[in-house]
This record gives sequence, structure tokens and C-alpha cells, in this order.
Amino acid sequence: MSENQVIVLQSGYAHEDEIDPNAMRANCSCTLIRCRDGNNIIVDTLTAWDGERLKSLIAEQGLQPDDINVVVCTHGHSDHIGCNYLFQQARLHIVGSTASKHDLYSEYAGALDTNGEVLLEKTLGHTLSCVSVLIHNSQFDGTTVGVCGDLFERCQDIDDAQIWKAAGSEDEKQQAEQRYRIAQLCQYIVPGHGTIFKLDNEMRTKLKKNI
Repeated sequence: MSENQVIVLQSGYAHEDEIDPNAMRANCSCTLIRCRDGNNIIVDTLTAWDGERLKSLIAEQGLQPDDINVVVCTHGHSDHIGCNYLFQQARLHIVGSTASKHDLYSEYAGALDTNGEVLLEKTLGHTLSCVSVLIHNSQFDGTTVGVCGDLFERCQDIDDAQIWKAAGSEDEKQQAEQRYRIAQLCQYIVPGHGTIFKLDNEMRTKLKKNI
């Protein structure tokens, strides 16, 4: 491969339950990154009840769970970490900024591939340990894609900040700052609970005003 491939296996969602207005239905966006150096990275692993579905989604890409080299969970909420157990052959599991292998734990930031094109960055706000994965030299004309978890809920939260604030934010100021910073670095965003979208200058202006 001449470019890093960003494949959204499932677009996330979040909405009020149709029967109980006090309950939510939610699941995260799950993304496979096929690095041009041969590494396979999965970002956010759905809920613990999605194991068979996730194995099927990976199989559609010609892979098995043991082919995944790195697992990244953008934060520790249950809809983002549920199927980590599938990937016991991965060399690292990263939840937020903490990496683990068996019982060894350490802080992690930086490159996830040997080319230095796929990077883990802290993007605090939704939680105080949130991270995003930035993929340079992507299949989208070589541009940069940010797989951002709940830093962005969905595209619509750029026009309506109450969407991401109502989803919960441990530090709204930091989250607003990080949203704008990442928008300056990326051309595409995979949000935590919506479809991938392309950024434009009007969106970036709105994000700057929200700081």
C-alpha cells in the first residue's frame, strides 16, 4: 500500500431510547487502520455484546482478531472498550493515554507505526484521559484523518455545541480547545457517535469561536 487506509467498520450512534425517555441507546464508531508498514490498528471496540459482529466486520477486510497489532480506545467508557478481549495477540492495548501488555502498564503518546505517520495524541475534555489517532498520508488524497472518539460526537455538534456538552464533558474548555486544534491538523474526522465527515474553513471558524 502506498497510503494508510482508514476504514470505518461501524459508524457510531447515540439517541434517546424510543420507550424510556430517561435512557439512551449508544454505540461507538469503530475504525480499522491498515498502515502501509503492515501494522493493523483498531480504534474503539464497541460494547462487550458486539464480539461476533466485530469479528465479522474484521473478516470482511480479510483479517482475523489475531491480525490486529495495536488496540486503541480513545477513552475508557464501556461502549469504546467492550471487545478488547478479542485481541489478545496485539502487542499493545492503549486505553486513553495508558498502554498495557499483560500486567505491564505505562503512559504512551507518539507513533503507532514504523513510518511515524499514525500518531496517538492526547485530546482531553470529554474525559481527562481522552486520546485521538491522527493518520497522515491517508487514502483520502494523502490528507490527515483524525479518529477522535467523543472529542466530536458527530458532525452536527460543530453547529450545535450543546450536542457534545450534553454527552458529558469533564472539561469543556479543554475540549473546545482540542476540537479546534485537531480541526487545524485534519481534513477528515471520525467522530465517536456519527459518520466520518470532511472539515472546511467555515467549520474551523465555528470551532474557534466556541473556545
